[in-house]
Order: sequence, then C-alpha cells, then structure tokens
Amino acid sequence: MTTPPTPASESGAQPSPSPAPGTRPTTPRTPRTARSWLRDHSELGVGALLLALGVLVLTDALTMDVDITQRGPVGPKTVPVVVGIGLLLVAVLLTVDVLRGGRGQAETGEDVDLGEPADWRTVLLLSGVFLGSAVLIDPLGFPAAGALLFWGAAYALGSRRVDRDPLIAAVLSLATYALFDKLLGVPLPGGPLMGVL
Repeated sequence: MTTPPTPASESGAQPSPSPAPGTRPTTPRTPRTARSWLRDHSELGVGALLLALGVLVLTDALTMDVDITQRGPVGPKTVPVVVGIGLLLVAVLLTVDVLRGGRGQAETGEDVDLGEPADWRTVLLLSGVFLGSAVLIDPLGFPAAGALLFWGAAYALGSRRVDRDPLIAAVLSLATYALFDKLLGVPLPGGPLMGVL
C-alpha cells in the first residue's frame, strides 16, 4: 500500500518562490576566481610592461651625464624624457580602459592563421642576431657589426639571396654610421675597418 505524497508545507521543505510576472528567472552565478579575473583582464600585463619600461627610460634619461655633448637647449635627454613620459601616459590610459571593460579586438587579418603555433625558430634567430651584434660592436666596430645585424635579420626573416643581401647590409650599415657619427655627431665605434677605409 502506497502512502500519498505529503504537501511541501507538511514535509518542512520551503517552496521555491515563483518569479514575478514579466521577469526572467535568475540562475545563481558561480563565484569568479582571481585567475579568471586576470584572464579577462590580461591586457593589464601590457600596461604593467609599458609602465616598467617608461620608468626605466625616464630613470636612465634623468641620470644621464650630458655636460660634454650638450650643445643647446635641446640635448640628448630630450627625446628619452619625451618617450618615457609617453610610455607612462599610454600605460595609465590602457590600464584605465581595461578596468572600465575595454577589450582589444581579436586579429582578423586574412593572412594570419591564429591556429598556427608561433614561429620560435625565427624569434630565436633574430634574438641571436641582435645579441651577437651587441657583443661584436666594440671589437669590430659599428659598420661591421651593423652589416652582420642587417644581413642576419634578413636571413632570419627568410631571405636567402647571398649575392644581394650582404651588399645591401654593408651599404645600410655604412650609411647609418655616416649619418650618426658624421652628420649628427653621435660617436659610434668605427673599429679596425675604418682605419682601412
């Protein structure tokens, strides 16, 4: 013999309130964790990087000793100070925008496949070329190290024209050296090659 079901009021269970007419029933929200909040606001990392870079540039510019190279009201400190202030301003504006709910648009270029992995070989080759030229600039001088930099960067990015690329790299390096060292008065190490030329 089965017993009839007891009403909710007799069993002690509270009946769920029905939503008011014209409103949607609400579902309970899951609590947001710090990890999910950081994932939704990942652009804050770019803002922090820009802030650190701006502080570094300003600190380096303001502690620069420029007594010898100062030739007027606009000296070597001017551009780094402007760049540092610009970096700090962009970092603050980006942070405020992200905290207000702004989001960057996803890449929609036709020639970009977001499903493809990053090309770490090219990144590592370019990093090696930059580090190598930084190490070689003192013993070899800027013209030789700059030519290796331009040629190595072209090779890392896919150019394999060994008949043309070294010549273009040498011309670019010598032109850059002449522009900075001779015309702008920014001393660059010439190296042993300048004694021959």
